[in-house]
Amino acid sequence: MNENLFASFIAPTILGLPAAVLIILFPPLLIPTSKYLINNRLITTQRWLIKLTSKQMMAMHNTKGRTWSLMLVSLIIFIATTNLLGLLPHSFTPTTQLSMNLAMAIPLWAGAVIMGFRSKIKNALAHFLPQGTPTPLIPMLVIIETISLLIQPMALAVRLTANITAGHLLMHLIGSATLAMSTINLPSTLIIFTILILLTILEIAVALIQAYVFTLLVSLYLHDNT
Repeated sequence: MNENLFASFIAPTILGLPAAVLIILFPPLLIPTSKYLINNRLITTQRWLIKLTSKQMMAMHNTKGRTWSLMLVSLIIFIATTNLLGLLPHSFTPTTQLSMNLAMAIPLWAGAVIMGFRSKIKNALAHFLPQGTPTPLIPMLVIIETISLLIQPMALAVRLTANITAGHLLMHLIGSATLAMSTINLPSTLIIFTILILLTILEIAVALIQAYVFTLLVSLYLHDNT
């Protein structure tokens, strides 16, 4: 009970060396692959989900935007598996670190914006000034649109970090309350434990939804610039 509330968010180390890189590389090892012509149910379901997700995200893109399909599918699989593994006891969730989420958001956002300026520079610049803007408001709107463009990767990273961190903190608090009440009042313990189970199910859904939302927003940024 004396454990620090934020101890699970501290980057782990092995013999004084950071282990975050090993943890980040671990989720891809859990993705099953098959060398056989006829796949089992797990591989078939996995490929069906990947095909469904990529089809839904790539439906609005042109030919140039669809070249990002492999990257976006890999991104959603990586974030989803990382979030789900973070729900295991005594595990570390890299997506609770704002620095890592920024490291994912900034290059993807920058790549989409640079592609837009290279291929459709007139349309890209037109986003900074909506049509029909009164002349006195032009400088202010250009500044506002520039800030809104530059804040997009920060919003991506903060949204993912906040949602995953909040869920982990709430589960930690309710779990601690369940352990504390177990020696005091058994009926209250059962009620709190039921709430903890329901919250865990909700966090599994949140882990998958946040992976989809992060990837979908990157896809929308790409669509605006292609």
